[in-house]
Amino acid sequence: MLKNKNLLATIVALTVMVVAALFMTQKEQSNSSTSTEKVKIGVLQFVTHDSLDEIYKGIKDGLKEGGYSTTDNLDIDFMNAEADQSQVQTMSKKLVDNGNELLIGIATPAAQGLANATTELPIIMGAVTDPVGANLVKDLKNPGGNITGVSDQTPVADAVSLIKEITPEAKTIGVLYSSNEDNSKIQVAEFKAAAEEAGYTVLEYAVASSNELAATVEVATSKADVLFTPVDNTVASAFSTVVSVANKTKTPIFTSVEDMVEGGGIASVTLSQYDLGVATGKMAAKILDGANPGDTPVQIFNEGTVVVNQKVAKELGISLSEEIINKASKVIE
Repeated sequence: MLKNKNLLATIVALTVMVVAALFMTQKEQSNSSTSTEKVKIGVLQFVTHDSLDEIYKGIKDGLKEGGYSTTDNLDIDFMNAEADQSQVQTMSKKLVDNGNELLIGIATPAAQGLANATTELPIIMGAVTDPVGANLVKDLKNPGGNITGVSDQTPVADAVSLIKEITPEAKTIGVLYSSNEDNSKIQVAEFKAAAEEAGYTVLEYAVASSNELAATVEVATSKADVLFTPVDNTVASAFSTVVSVANKTKTPIFTSVEDMVEGGGIASVTLSQYDLGVATGKMAAKILDGANPGDTPVQIFNEGTVVVNQKVAKELGISLSEEIINKASKVIE
C-alpha cells in the first residue's frame, strides 16, 4: 500500500512539473511573439529629390519619437512613383492590398493617389499645400473621413519682399511650375496675387513634364528679370537643368526650398522639409495610437526662414546687403 501511495505521489508530482513546463513554454512563446510583433505602414513618395527625401527622413524620426521604430516595432512598406502618375495609382493600390495599417503620402499627388485607393485605411498627408483644394479633406480643423496630415504653405508675401530686397530693379517675374500639380497651381495663384499687389508683372510658365523645362526656361529668361518657382516636384527633380539654362542669361532664380538654393538658386524663404517630415511622423504615431484622422486637425507650417547663396549672387554680379546676410538663417558660400 505504501509503495502504491509513493508511486501515486511521484506520478502527480511529475504531472504537475510537465504542466508547469508547458505553461511556461507557452508564456515565453507568447511574450516572444508580442515583443517581435510589428506595426506595418505604407509610405508613397511621389518622386526622388532632396526635399522629399528630407521629408521621408523626418517621417521616420517623427515616428521614432512617437514610439515606433524600424529597429523595434515598425515595418515600413516604402514605394517611390518617380513622378509617374500611372505608378502613383498602381503603387497606391499595392500599399492598400499589402496589409498596411496606415498610409503616408509624401507630396500632393501621392496623397491623392492613396485617397483614391482607400476610404478605410488612415492616410497621413506629408507636405500638401492646400488639402481642401486638393479634395483630400473637407476642413482643416475638422478633416472628416480617413485623412489628416501636415500642410506646407509657402509664405509668398515674404518671398516677394525678398525678391524686392535682392533685385530691386526687377520689374517682371517669371513663375516656373508644373501644370500637373495642384499643389503648385495654388502656390502660383497666391504668389501672383502678392507680386502683382507689390507692382510686379508676373508671367506664368507651366510645364507638363521635366522634358519641357529647358525650352521653357529659355523663353522665360528672355522675358523675365527673375524667376520664381514654388514647392514643385517636377521642377525640383530637374532643377539642375533650370539653373544651367538660366545661368546663360544670368537670371536669378528664387526658390521655395533650401536644397534648391544650394543647387543654384539665389535665395528662398524656405520651410524646413525635415521638420515637416518629423511633424508628419508624429501625427502618424498619434493615429496608430488610436486617434481618429477625421477628428485630428491638419497641422499648418507657414513660417519660413531666409536662405541665401552668396556664391551664386557673386557669379550673377549681385551684391547681397549686410542686412540680408544678417537676416538669413543660412548663407551658402
